[in-house]
Amino acid sequence: MTRGGPVIAVDGPAAAGKGTLARKLAEALGLPYLDTGLLYRAVGRLALDAGQDPAQPAERFAQALTPEDMLRKDLRLPDAALAASKVAAQPAVRAALVETQRRFAARQGAVLDGRDIGTAIFPDADVKLFITASPATRTLRRFLQSGGDPAAPDAQTQLQAMEDALRARDEADASRDSAPMRVADDAYVIETDTLDAQAVLAEALRFTRERLVAARG
Repeated sequence: MTRGGPVIAVDGPAAAGKGTLARKLAEALGLPYLDTGLLYRAVGRLALDAGQDPAQPAERFAQALTPEDMLRKDLRLPDAALAASKVAAQPAVRAALVETQRRFAARQGAVLDGRDIGTAIFPDADVKLFITASPATRTLRRFLQSGGDPAAPDAQTQLQAMEDALRARDEADASRDSAPMRVADDAYVIETDTLDAQAVLAEALRFTRERLVAARG
């Protein structure tokens, strides 16, 4: 499929900061942005709405996905994340959504974030970034983003439950048979444990611009 602009793949585990980076990167480069994880969360949510175990065949929900499904406010909840991991393990679901992602990037190029953009969806992406952080760092970020209070009496219990869920999601994403999450051989890895969002953006922009200039030269 011919592309009208560069494709930037931003992969990594949950709560590593890849979504924040991808949005800012797209804005800085003047490219469209797609959070591909929301596609799978929306499919998982549709399966849950239908009373179906998301681990059961969910291709029909992927095929019926609408733009409105992507705007739901409940796609960031833990049950949607777990459901997303289950439907994402199904080759038929992934096949149904692959073309959606490729069509999105075909006209103008795009910045896409997910877990297999640089390995399965766009193995020929112009730039591949892999954003990661330790489970403890990612858990604290997700806790604070959800309005958690570190001083609350049950804060440690909540944090432990969230970390357990993140680790389970990591394991499911990395061990699935269909397009498992892994670092592409030619990806640039950025560890965000000690970096704020602006520092991550600066490093990603530096690498991306160097790679795009080299490709044109």
